[in-house]
Amino acid sequence: MKIRFSRNLFIIMISDIVLILLSLYFSYQIRFDFEISVIFWDQFVWMIPSLILIKILTFIYFDLYRGMWRYTSLNDLINIIKASVVSSLLLGGWVFFRTQFVSVPRSVFLIDLSLTLLFISGLRVLTRISFERLNEHTNLKEVFLSFVQSFKKDSTSAKKLLILGAGDCGEKLYREIRNNSSIKLKVVGFLDDDPAKIGRKIHGVLVIDQIENIESVVKGYGIEQIIISIPSANASRMRYIVELCKKCDVEFKTVPGMGELINGKVTVNAIREVEYRDLLGRKPVDLDDEKIGEYLGSRTIFVTGAGGSIGRGLCNQILRYSPEKIILFERAESPLYEIDLDLKRVFPNVEVVPFLGDIQNKEELEKAFEKFKPDIVFHAAAYKHVPMLEHYPWKAVENNIQGTENLVDVADRFECEKFVFVSTDKAVNPTNVMGTSKRVSEIIVQSRNVIKKSKTTFITVRFGNVIGSVGSVIPLFKKQIKEGGPVTVTHPDIIRYFMLISEACQLILQAGSMGRGGEIFVLEMGDPVNIDSMARDLIKFSGFEPEVDIKIKYTGLRPGEKLYEELMTKDENVVPTNHKKIMVLNSNKNDMDNFNTGLEKLKKAAKDRNKKEIKQCLIEIVPEYKP
Repeated sequence: MKIRFSRNLFIIMISDIVLILLSLYFSYQIRFDFEISVIFWDQFVWMIPSLILIKILTFIYFDLYRGMWRYTSLNDLINIIKASVVSSLLLGGWVFFRTQFVSVPRSVFLIDLSLTLLFISGLRVLTRISFERLNEHTNLKEVFLSFVQSFKKDSTSAKKLLILGAGDCGEKLYREIRNNSSIKLKVVGFLDDDPAKIGRKIHGVLVIDQIENIESVVKGYGIEQIIISIPSANASRMRYIVELCKKCDVEFKTVPGMGELINGKVTVNAIREVEYRDLLGRKPVDLDDEKIGEYLGSRTIFVTGAGGSIGRGLCNQILRYSPEKIILFERAESPLYEIDLDLKRVFPNVEVVPFLGDIQNKEELEKAFEKFKPDIVFHAAAYKHVPMLEHYPWKAVENNIQGTENLVDVADRFECEKFVFVSTDKAVNPTNVMGTSKRVSEIIVQSRNVIKKSKTTFITVRFGNVIGSVGSVIPLFKKQIKEGGPVTVTHPDIIRYFMLISEACQLILQAGSMGRGGEIFVLEMGDPVNIDSMARDLIKFSGFEPEVDIKIKYTGLRPGEKLYEELMTKDENVVPTNHKKIMVLNSNKNDMDNFNTGLEKLKKAAKDRNKKEIKQCLIEIVPEYKP
């Protein structure tokens, strides 16, 4: 019940005192039909000190001065009701004790209670409405002037906006735009596929027509911008809507899928240009938030490769579950600096600790674990570029394999609860050094629970490509299109599995909650995507015609690359889990004595920078590796 006294609090209390006096004054006026005799006027004046003291102390007791008026809520209004009722009863009791209600009509207290509720709550609600329509203001004059200005959203400076989708997302988006006076947009109307919504209103704004009639609506209402607010739209529906928007020849954007939104909150800041990932139509992931929260909430989390695409995505998803602390372990300075700033801005209530370090340095890892004592480890750090590691295979050994071994040893020694290793579909029947290095790492991780009994639960999660990651083919295609082509595709028949970064990270967390030790979880990747078709779609999406405006050039498979990727080998036993997008492999047929001997030879070959010997050692360790 402790409050901080300040100039603003003093102003608020003075305002309340004025309203309290007005309430009692008008109560007498109403009771006596605005003709108060001298005797009753003397009683009114006599009651003023007691009135102010009792009501202000009661208001303080019910926390009316601890909240911020701009965020007045239903709970605040309930407190006002409680405070007003209690203060009226106390005042009535005091007056009865002093006068037995002689010359003080009882009805005055009922009228006073009603007026107090109206005045005190009304001022707070009016203040909240003002702040919802304005930016921050420092005095009442500015608030009043800006409140008047906020009604001028329909001025010529505001663009006429059409929202596609009259569901929950569209409604939230409208409220965000309406309540932020700095957003120069005026929502003219909604379009929706549901005929039952046509002609109805959302906050006074009309649902004009169905989406398929968008061209006539845009022309008829002079629409200048369109926002697609249908995060649940499937791939075919999204493609159809995008084509309709293109025909309208106005700027159009989209609200991303719910998986991309932090805490599922729709904000104007989340709106972005429509991208290829929106056309994939990946459905939102169903998560067991309670189970994930049990092993992440109030824990210390350690994430390697925190500045990379997957690492960054993991950190954002992890922080939704309110861990006590998250350690961002990253070797690249700039990405670490950026994610540290971003996470501290979005999640100010969680301790975020950046750690500039390298998983190849075991001593550095030990010091980090000794200092922070992490409960859960997510290992996403790795070299991932296939052609580059074909040229420098020793780097794959040192970073991907030895780095993972270092981290596994340290996590085991410090008895972390869980260790989740992020792997790739390229580890299955690998044809390149990168994929093979990840397969070797899988064996290292898996063996800790299968061969050696560890107090740490070691889990591997394997999945394919993610859209939007650093080095992904899509940014390359977009750059080539922007430069006028040609768009380079390695082979017309090459296919890959794709999923969204947010989707992959959510499923990694879910798999982590399910693991008991030694499993390799495989994420459901959906249908494979033909890269040639993807390139042609991107060209069309950019407003050009493939092979007419932008040429496609086939360059041939790169070193270590294959036409298609697999998520499991024929010898691995696939077992379904209780999550439809996660499967588990429970096979471990590795001869660990030969594996450990081969691993030592591999490390020596890497140290000697002997490319031929490295590949030969990898073949011995991973027989399915076919370079």
